[in-house]
Amino acid sequence: MPESSGLTSRSALFGYGTAVVVLLLDQLSKHWASANLAYRDPVAVTSWFDFMLAHNTGAAFSFLADAGGWQRWFFTVVTVVVSIVLVIWLARLSRSQLWLGLGLGLVLGGGLGNLWDRIALGYVVDFVSLHYRVWYWPAFNVADSAISVGAVMLIVDSFLPRNASPS
Repeated sequence: MPESSGLTSRSALFGYGTAVVVLLLDQLSKHWASANLAYRDPVAVTSWFDFMLAHNTGAAFSFLADAGGWQRWFFTVVTVVVSIVLVIWLARLSRSQLWLGLGLGLVLGGGLGNLWDRIALGYVVDFVSLHYRVWYWPAFNVADSAISVGAVMLIVDSFLPRNASPS
């Protein structure tokens, strides 16, 4: 009996569920950060980790943040297109592709979390700041973390052997 695929496959549902959980955690954490942190005023958690509210009008690493406003809609359109592709990709997974479903769900949920901010606020809320002495990693959020972990999972998945289908 062939493995089921489509919207009801275990891998698809797992991916969609992961996306919803990431979206909710992302939005709840951003709401907490916006309500409890002063803009650009770091709150030390450890010697290398702060909570610091920041607003990113660009993409990763504030790419195009000072572009004048057009980038908001450009990144919105790109995210919508990529999200549609991810939803379709998830729908086509077989039941056995849980790892791939998880990776796609992480990327989808993170993308939707940042998309929500970009549409509703005009910027993405960041609040995690990592640093070592005077070297700072750009501030990020739960959505960015999910996208990064999901992307690594997709790369790892691309190197995994595929089971040969019976003839």
